[in-house]
Amino acid sequence: MKKKFLLREDTLTDFIITLPGLALYTLLFMVPVVMGFFYSLTDWNGISKKFNIVWFSNYAALLKDTRFAGTVKFTVYYTVLLILCVVLISLTTALVLNSRIKGGNFFRSVFFFPAVLSLMTVGLIFKELYYRVLPLVGDWLNIPALQTNILANEDLAIYGILFANVWTACAIPTLLFYAGLKNVPVDLYEAADIDGATAFQKFRRITLPFLIPTFSMVFILQLKAGLSVFDYVLSITGGGPGGATESIGTIIYNTAFTDRRFGYATAESVVLFMIIAVISLIQVRATRGKEVTV
Repeated sequence: MKKKFLLREDTLTDFIITLPGLALYTLLFMVPVVMGFFYSLTDWNGISKKFNIVWFSNYAALLKDTRFAGTVKFTVYYTVLLILCVVLISLTTALVLNSRIKGGNFFRSVFFFPAVLSLMTVGLIFKELYYRVLPLVGDWLNIPALQTNILANEDLAIYGILFANVWTACAIPTLLFYAGLKNVPVDLYEAADIDGATAFQKFRRITLPFLIPTFSMVFILQLKAGLSVFDYVLSITGGGPGGATESIGTIIYNTAFTDRRFGYATAESVVLFMIIAVISLIQVRATRGKEVTV
């Protein structure tokens, strides 16, 4: 009986300890999500106290909205490129840093530096580089594609945004991969060396399985960053030229604050939320049980 009472007392203590966090999570996350879904069913303009409930008319209109479909296509393509570039560059950098090169601490600091910069500031800096510096380099190297501002080219503007994003986005994933590499037992590499395994075989059979949790984390972080990209697009191209680089984030912003269609913009936000949630769930389920622990 005394043991049962102690268990109940511990449960009550745990509940009280988690109550502040639960309250903040409910207030700052769950309530806005529910309210956002509610406003997506209305024609609210963001200012008026009166609005009409239109139910799922906003979502039906989204299915026929060619402009929104174009932004989804651009955002998905951009996200795929971002994930591939960040994973490859971050993993390669982490492997180099883990090889005990001279000045490793200095290089780790250098690679992390972009992570502390404001995204809008980075975007504005790269915008000036593309506008003023890159054409000069193109003239010097006699490369026609670089002799004009690439942001004015509908086909190249996306890569200008991507380069700026990758430059800042690789910092934290590099540290995550580096930390993951430190968790791989050295004994496994020594045993593989005795068996005559090649560097690629050691990487595939030993390193990758231990890095699966890190891959999952980096994938989800970059998935969210890519699908919700806003700062770089707004500061570098503003969605131009001719709407070629308009992302879901920028169209939500323009729909809400320029067109004053907050109900419709909220519906676009809900669709974005569902896309991120579904892809993340699929990725987590696909990698569950494949990680290796010591």
